[in-house]
Amino acid sequence: MRPVPDLLAILQQIVRRAMAVLPHAPRGSLLIREGDRFVARALVGFDTPPGFSSRVPVGAELADGGAALGAAAPLDAAHASRIVDARAWYRTYLPFAIEAGSGVPEGAGLLVAPIQLCGEPAGYLAVEQATMASPGEERCATIDVLAGTAGDALERHRLYDDKASAAQEIRLFERLLHAVGTTPALHDLIETIAHGIKSVQLDPSWNTVEIWLLEEDRVGDGPGLARGDLCARVYRAPASEPTTYFQNIRAGADSAARPLGVSIDWRSGHGGDGEGSQRALLDEAISRRMSGIIIAPSNPESAEEVFRQAAEMDIPVVVIDTPPLPGSRAPLYIGTDNVASGRLAAEVMKRLLPGGGVVASLGAMGLALNVRERVDGFWEAALGSNLTVLPTIPCDWDQEAGTRLATVALEGRSDIAGAFGAAADNGPSWGRAAQALGRAGDLKIVGFDLVARTVALLRQGAIHATIVQREDDMGFRAVETIHRMITRGVGPTLAELPPSRVLHTRVDCVTLEQTPWSTALSDYLSLEAARRAAAGSGGRIAPVAPAIEVMMIGLSSPSSSVVEGQVSIPTRSLVRRAIESGRSVVIDPAEGGADAALPAAHDGARTAIAVPLQGRGNVLGALVLSSARREACGAGDVAFLVRVAGTVAIGVENARLLRRISARSEELERANLQQAAMLQTIRELSSPVVPIADGILVMPVVGVMDAQRSGDFIASMLREINAKRARVVLIDVTGMAFVDATAASRLVEAAQAAALLGAEAVLVGIRPEAAQMMVRQGLDVGATATHANLASGFRYALSRVRRRAAKRR
Repeated sequence: MRPVPDLLAILQQIVRRAMAVLPHAPRGSLLIREGDRFVARALVGFDTPPGFSSRVPVGAELADGGAALGAAAPLDAAHASRIVDARAWYRTYLPFAIEAGSGVPEGAGLLVAPIQLCGEPAGYLAVEQATMASPGEERCATIDVLAGTAGDALERHRLYDDKASAAQEIRLFERLLHAVGTTPALHDLIETIAHGIKSVQLDPSWNTVEIWLLEEDRVGDGPGLARGDLCARVYRAPASEPTTYFQNIRAGADSAARPLGVSIDWRSGHGGDGEGSQRALLDEAISRRMSGIIIAPSNPESAEEVFRQAAEMDIPVVVIDTPPLPGSRAPLYIGTDNVASGRLAAEVMKRLLPGGGVVASLGAMGLALNVRERVDGFWEAALGSNLTVLPTIPCDWDQEAGTRLATVALEGRSDIAGAFGAAADNGPSWGRAAQALGRAGDLKIVGFDLVARTVALLRQGAIHATIVQREDDMGFRAVETIHRMITRGVGPTLAELPPSRVLHTRVDCVTLEQTPWSTALSDYLSLEAARRAAAGSGGRIAPVAPAIEVMMIGLSSPSSSVVEGQVSIPTRSLVRRAIESGRSVVIDPAEGGADAALPAAHDGARTAIAVPLQGRGNVLGALVLSSARREACGAGDVAFLVRVAGTVAIGVENARLLRRISARSEELERANLQQAAMLQTIRELSSPVVPIADGILVMPVVGVMDAQRSGDFIASMLREINAKRARVVLIDVTGMAFVDATAASRLVEAAQAAALLGAEAVLVGIRPEAAQMMVRQGLDVGATATHANLASGFRYALSRVRRRAAKRR
């Protein structure tokens, strides 16, 4: 068999070998059981119509009274081949072969061998011959062996798929737990949930994924709602898949930052100008004099001017993802070697197409330098080979638009045998187009990166390989390097790095099955988790020095999830039944009538499920999914969705708790500001400065003279002495709550401070009990004059001012 992870090619090769066993066999086919349907997985010698897809019920019976080939058929119980009528077979399982007038001779037969998978019937290998006569025991035995080989290939494929499904489920829960612990935004959560579920559960083909979240007051009275209705807010995942590229970079950066004492200000901006742009964020980082800047520039030309300013201010800049301009003032680039990655993709394509063929490619050539470099590398490696590479079809990062472009390309040229997706969205675009046209597996696709839809298409055999960047390593190394630049200097750090000032992070070639030149999808997902865990553990002790603040700038990808307004949940609806019973409910909306009561987004669904979100004994809402397939959700699917819903419920509780804490914090902050303002007013009112005559001030003290109060008191007194040119200050302590040793010493400090400005402080209003306490404790107010009341003090002050005035004359 071929040393490539290509199940379709292996099955086609088996069919061709089987046809070679029988003399002049015109056609051969291989049907595989998938759920309750037989699907044609390999056809040789047939003129299949465009978009052909054969899916017939397992229990279908052969025409003309032939025996059923389902689970109860005698053929399934046997392990040997047998002859059946060719026309009856084709009418039942491959009707296009009769309808197309392919001329199946009268009396022609098919040698049909059952394919066993773990001892159970899994499909049939069928080879057409001219008559119903047996070709002989030896030939029948050879066909049986080939059917066994097909079973082995299917078994191996299923084992790898099961491993990948388990690894992807672990990966999904890891991402969910990270999202639950770090973000209160349900938009992020619903996107992670939807695409994670779709990459784990392939068979249901979920079209719509939603979170129905009960309003916290449970009932509503808004427009169109009856008072007392049970109400919810609906979050619907978008059809387009969000990229996790920058999330992975950030995760790697955080892993490096923690033990180094680096504080990362993570930001994202668009590639234009003005508010919210990367340029505005760079200007902010410069104005704040950040310790360092890490950026994945969407527009290297626009960023270069800021790189120059940063260099002049000794702020090191590390560029990641997209290379800066040649001769850039940014001292270092860390990222994927995109040219080498493109060459690797071409080498993989050569393995998938050993006989050569026409190859198309899709990518944002005019928008991203890294995509151009990958395509250049692909062309470079394909040059001189038996691959004919067509000009790249330009496409931005819109997967839906890319699918339309890929479909048009495949319809326009039937000789396209391979396709290269130069960016994360492009591989899935080729895969979905191939599926829609009935070419899944036949079109050899090499993608780039590993988004959730790529995982699903790898498992389905529609994508054969993908080149995966190590984004977390990119973020990790960027933080480590900029920390060295900040603490040891840019020059010494660069001296230890390659003269090119470029650090290339590695890539991996990922396929569903293990090969000598690629990593199995399940192994890669497990290795990715292990690398994250190892990076996160660090093993180094964080320094005591203050944190170094670095701004890290990525590309913004605004959420496109749909948030419905407040909606009422009808009494007997699917969602209401799940919420009130606390159990998952699965229905066929086409047969459910009014009980289904789902939004228009679910139109055409034949399977819908609502799974209650239960947290701490309360039902918070429901996870709602629908599929166009009948009976798409089995017991295993429901159990998985219940586990997902449990994690989502934790996320919802966390989001609500964080929202309540934030609201309470804002209330407390407002209360603290109001209290501070009131205290300031009280302080100002309790220690007013009142001029009562030329050169004489009165400062009454009310309440307690504590440390803060005494500081404010002295500062206010000195300002007024200077402003009013006062000669005497009467400090009236009649209203003080009590005078102890501390208060007395602060009053003496006030008198001494006044003397430094040439004014005399006079204490008035000391009560008898306060005087007794001061005598018992041996307190001495020094040369400070004292008077029993304000009137006496004023006469004293007035005489002092007049005496000074007389001396000046």
